[in-house]
Amino acid sequence: MSAISVGQAVVLGVVEGVTEFLPVSSTGHLKIAEGLMDIPVDDSSVVGFSAVIQAGAIAAVLVYFFKDIVRIVSAWFRGLTDREQRHHHDYKFAWWVIYATIPIVVVGLAAKPLIDGPLGSLWVVAGSLIAGSAVMWCADQMGRHKRGEDDTSFKDAMLVGTSQILALLFPGFSRSGATMSTALILDLDRVAATRLSFFLGIPALTGAGLYELKDALGAGVGAAPLAAGTVVSFAVAYASIAWLLKFVARHSFNAFVLYRIAVGVLLFGLLGTGVLDA
Repeated sequence: MSAISVGQAVVLGVVEGVTEFLPVSSTGHLKIAEGLMDIPVDDSSVVGFSAVIQAGAIAAVLVYFFKDIVRIVSAWFRGLTDREQRHHHDYKFAWWVIYATIPIVVVGLAAKPLIDGPLGSLWVVAGSLIAGSAVMWCADQMGRHKRGEDDTSFKDAMLVGTSQILALLFPGFSRSGATMSTALILDLDRVAATRLSFFLGIPALTGAGLYELKDALGAGVGAAPLAAGTVVSFAVAYASIAWLLKFVARHSFNAFVLYRIAVGVLLFGLLGTGVLDA
């Protein structure tokens, strides 16, 4: 019997799609939803399922930013054979994304036992939600929002890409929250910070999904729940991306900060009263 039913997979797909690119922690919300549905959050197949359905959210990014991705990848291939093309920002940016993904891959592989074990506790999620909120608020206040996407540099990409490690080690911190906060501290405007977070997330999240696929299928999650969760995740994530880009163009991140604090406090309460098992 599958560790996750199709109905549960649909619910988790909605949660993943809504929260993957919003700076509120998709991992944290998935763990909370799994706990409320009595799904063991530390089961290897459940951990794998959570990583695999991210493929739907990643597919949404690929579709939404298809023209940008084609432009960047085309510039990268042209630059491999034409030295003149290597001065183009898109060629450089493609390499920056590759380089910026290396730190999270190294840490992810080295720290996997901790990530799948004690760091996956809902207590860690609750604390990380609140701690990440403080970082996000400070970053939004400190940032001067004066640099656009064309002003990004290798240093920006490496610092923002490396910040993804925070979300890897402390589920609840939020990958999007960590990357956007770092970009804001580097004085990128909110739209540029959000788009950079999207592009840097593509290789990291795709790699995580492919790596965890064997655990999800081989340890108790059926193909039907995986397919259902992934498809729903794609549809919801696409709408979420479109909404977020419009939102950050006109608003600060304060609404996300307040929401994260509320969820963190609520989670501490549920854990403290025994309603949820860490």
